[in-house]
Amino acid sequence: MTSIKEQAAISRLLSFLQEWDNAGKVARSHILDKFIETNQGKTAPELEQEFSQGASLFLVRLTTSLRITYMTNSCLEKLLRSIGIFLSAVSSNRYLIEFLEVGGVLTLLEILGLEKIKEEAKKESVKLLQVIANSGRTYKELICESYGVRSIAEFLAKSKSEETQEEVQVLLDSLVHGNPKYQNQVYKGLIALLPCESPKAQQLSLQTLRTAQPIIGTTHPSIVDCVLKVLGTMHLEVQYEAIELIKDLVGYDVRQALLKGLVALLIPSVKETSKLQAKILSDPSVLQLTPSLPMFLQQAAAAKAIGPNPRPRVLARNDMSIAEELLYLRVVRGLMAAMGNTDHSNSQRLASLTLECFVQMFPLVAEHVRKCMGEELYQLFLSNAEDLYMKIDSIQADILAANTVNVTKALCLYGSSYSMNTLYGSRDSAQMAYLTHFEEDVESKE
Repeated sequence: MTSIKEQAAISRLLSFLQEWDNAGKVARSHILDKFIETNQGKTAPELEQEFSQGASLFLVRLTTSLRITYMTNSCLEKLLRSIGIFLSAVSSNRYLIEFLEVGGVLTLLEILGLEKIKEEAKKESVKLLQVIANSGRTYKELICESYGVRSIAEFLAKSKSEETQEEVQVLLDSLVHGNPKYQNQVYKGLIALLPCESPKAQQLSLQTLRTAQPIIGTTHPSIVDCVLKVLGTMHLEVQYEAIELIKDLVGYDVRQALLKGLVALLIPSVKETSKLQAKILSDPSVLQLTPSLPMFLQQAAAAKAIGPNPRPRVLARNDMSIAEELLYLRVVRGLMAAMGNTDHSNSQRLASLTLECFVQMFPLVAEHVRKCMGEELYQLFLSNAEDLYMKIDSIQADILAANTVNVTKALCLYGSSYSMNTLYGSRDSAQMAYLTHFEEDVESKE
């Protein structure tokens, strides 16, 4: 038999549940406010004690109300926060299973895609998905099997709240860890986010890709084009993350494609520049917009990524073999061409700093640059590479833009003995074999 105290507790529970069942929208909102205020942070045993071992009876009412009313936005944020108290409580696995059995994951994911739902409610939905994902591999797989990656990625791209977007990043980061069955799906979803229009989503995706890449181990071919296109952004925080990811990716099998892509960006295609010239001729106001054109921003960012300063993670200074490979890809010609781009001073400045790096590292480069520039321009370059763009005239800019410097050709003509001694001094056998491979490759293409 139950004691008088237990009977009283059961009576209070039944009275509370009856109050909820009979309450309207306003009354339920007040009930939820009080529940959130008094039960935030409680453990599962404490919740059971609060509800006389019948907490699940209230949870099922919350989940039922969620499924019925989530499209109308009625008390949605409070409902989600209340459910969150159950799911995030210590020793709450029972509540989690009960929520999932009634299709909780699908409901949360659907909330993210509804336009009429308020941003705060969607953020609470993301937080609940975080709780579920952090409960273990099985639950991460359940989210992914419910087409969760796509829903979450689309929401990240469309969200207008940076705070909410940061919560989504935490969720995606959780899904990529300890989820071997679907980690590639998350990785591809992050890559697919890079072309989106939201700078914050791009920034967060790039950050998460840097975390995901070592976990995945291999790369997806599309990542090269996607990351290089992001360099055309006007948002420096996004460009920074893209450059940092590029520095990580050169350690993987896309290294050659990345380096080729960076060098190619130093000289915008004739097709693109001709379009620009046509617009300038037809509309003088376009001239004011040229510094922010994506191809010039990409050009400047490529020069920056290759190596304009002595920071340890700059490509050309970080790894001698990368610097050597860039020489064979005719980076010197590209940098000098960028220095002659009078439509974008930042390209000129960064390319000049990067070229200075190669001139200081390799005597053969200095020899060819000096010959192309002429003594006067070369001395100006040596005296202050960063400010050179402010001192050159239109003729000198044209010389730089139209240069045909080919260090690679010189290396092949003089032979490997000359290139090894003049370019680098003595090297070990592994580096010599590396360079010989590139010389043979270049000769076969010419």
